[in-house]
Amino acid sequence: MSLRRRLILSLVTILVLFAINVGTHFWGSFARNESMSAYRSSVAATRLSTEIEQMLNDQRQRIQVLSTIRENTSDQFDETEIEQAVAQVDEIEDRVHKLGRLSLDVTRLNYERLKQSSEVLLNDWRAFYRNYNDTAFQVDVDDPFPYLEASERLKELEARQEFIAEQRAAIIDRTIALTDRITVIGFIASIFLTATLGFFLVRYTNQSLKRLKRGAERIGSGDLSYRIEEIADSGELGDLAKAFNDMSEKLRNAMYDVSKARDSADEANAAKSIFLANVSHELRTPLNAIIGYSEMLHDELSDEAEVNREQFQQDLDKIIRSGRQLLTLINDILDLSKVETGKMTLHCETFEPGELLDQACDAITPQLRSQRNELDKPDFSSLPTLYNDANKFRQIFTNLLGNACKFTENGFISVVAKAPEDRPGWVEIAVRDTGIGMDEAQQSRVFEAFVQADSSTTAQFGGTGLGLSICRDFCELMGGHISVESAPGKGSTFTVLIPSDPELALATA
Repeated sequence: MSLRRRLILSLVTILVLFAINVGTHFWGSFARNESMSAYRSSVAATRLSTEIEQMLNDQRQRIQVLSTIRENTSDQFDETEIEQAVAQVDEIEDRVHKLGRLSLDVTRLNYERLKQSSEVLLNDWRAFYRNYNDTAFQVDVDDPFPYLEASERLKELEARQEFIAEQRAAIIDRTIALTDRITVIGFIASIFLTATLGFFLVRYTNQSLKRLKRGAERIGSGDLSYRIEEIADSGELGDLAKAFNDMSEKLRNAMYDVSKARDSADEANAAKSIFLANVSHELRTPLNAIIGYSEMLHDELSDEAEVNREQFQQDLDKIIRSGRQLLTLINDILDLSKVETGKMTLHCETFEPGELLDQACDAITPQLRSQRNELDKPDFSSLPTLYNDANKFRQIFTNLLGNACKFTENGFISVVAKAPEDRPGWVEIAVRDTGIGMDEAQQSRVFEAFVQADSSTTAQFGGTGLGLSICRDFCELMGGHISVESAPGKGSTFTVLIPSDPELALATA
């Protein structure tokens, strides 16, 4: 359960307990008010019953006295006295009616009995007063039965009201005791539950925060493989732990990428350093030859002896070859620089690939003789006409044939060219040799700039490691690609695939 849900659950539980306490308080107050109202009504009714009883007794005694006077004397009441006497009887009747308004449902029957008996008694008394001066009017006011009946009904009602008042008082006491007990229990339960929930919440939060702190310290100290896995929370703390783990993973990947990039940069710097050393060596070799043979020719010309023209011609040929070798090296460096800066462009034209392949084969004739290799080339006249950069096409196969001849001794070199049936619109040309070959690791980096297949290759065979890289870049620039198949000691096969369809060449270039 998430921290947010735990907090909400705790808060809701506490609010429910407080709501129960408040509801209990209001219910107790309402019950007490109702009971007190009924109790006050019962007390008022009891007090009123006592007053009515006293008034009935006083009025009966007065009527008995007046009845005796009426029988023994001829005194009469004036109208004012009669009205006052009737008013007193009416007042008793009003008190009875008021007592009816104070009576509850449980005393309604007793009140109805009192009302009936009191009406009979009060009507007789009212008739007595109104006909007091009429000697012919006779009423038996001395009959005690109506008075006793009304008095008895009043006492029954009064006893009933006293009983109800006692019950109401007991109910009030029980209600107060119950509400007080519920309030105390609810208050204690609220305190206990709040303390319990707070304890477990603080404990859970403290443990989770400690794990997060430990994870942050471990990750901050560089232990990026550490993961916060002990937080059983699907909410904020769990999301925070997941964010720490994701951050650690990303930092580890970033550091791995930085380390890998640094290693690659170190390898590139090392390769460039080797390249510079190789280039300086390759530059010095033809330059030393040019300078050496030039000084020899200069010395020969300064002598008075006859010049050996044949030897002179051979020395000039060596100077020319060294110059061309130096020019080729400089051109390779410039071509690679143009490719890397994106300034290399194509000069497309229509040409016959067979003629350029023949020229490239003829260009390596001196190397073939020096390495005692044999070249096998077919008739290239069946190849389709290409629309592409002829100079780069010639340079690709000049480099491939030169490499094949350099790494092969007393072997065979062959050129195979065809238009594959399964790929219309393309020309496939392969250069094979029976030279030293390469393993898979060497093949994976043979087309990289400044890199040769093996570190010992430079010392043994020379070169700068730019030839195959330039071939790959030129092939891709012309819309094709180059691949290699090789095995150690079994030679190598470099296959170039160039588009022959002009539209295809322009689309893929």
